[in-house]
Amino acid sequence: MLYRARRRLLAPVLAVVLVGALAGCSLFGGDDAETPAAPPPAGTAAGVSAPEPPTTVAVGQVSLLQRLGADAPLRTLSVEKDGSWQCLDCAGDGVTSRGRLAPEQTERLQVLLADPRLAEETDQVRRYRTTCIDALTSSLLTSSGLITSQDCPGEERPPVAGEILLLLTQATPAEVKG
Repeated sequence: MLYRARRRLLAPVLAVVLVGALAGCSLFGGDDAETPAAPPPAGTAAGVSAPEPPTTVAVGQVSLLQRLGADAPLRTLSVEKDGSWQCLDCAGDGVTSRGRLAPEQTERLQVLLADPRLAEETDQVRRYRTTCIDALTSSLLTSSGLITSQDCPGEERPPVAGEILLLLTQATPAEVKG
């Protein structure tokens, strides 16, 4: 039982670390070519890279990470393959809540997560960069990769990821707009 609880908490913790790292990079932006290389982390030899944080979750799982502006707390929603979810500060109110998607929502979510078009919507494929300041930034962590969008005028959400975001925000305390 304790092992299972630790495993369920691992995805949100790793997701928080990943979003924090990505938000830090995008906030201080700039090309890697303009930024001098950082020294290797303590305990690693020069030329040997430290392991990178995961950018995906297990097939059938999804995490939604949201931040309203650069200084706001991170909101985290993790959904398991069976439809059970845990939300940490999802509505920006400091409340942690748990629940389960309805069977038809769980089925629809699994269909969307298995959609092959999702792989073309990842930040890496789209070369996505955040552009708005103080907007709600939503990142979906899926088995295909990280997919980020912002609640900005003129920005369109990727179609499949947009459907996932809408489904999650309709079924949980998470919000679709800032």
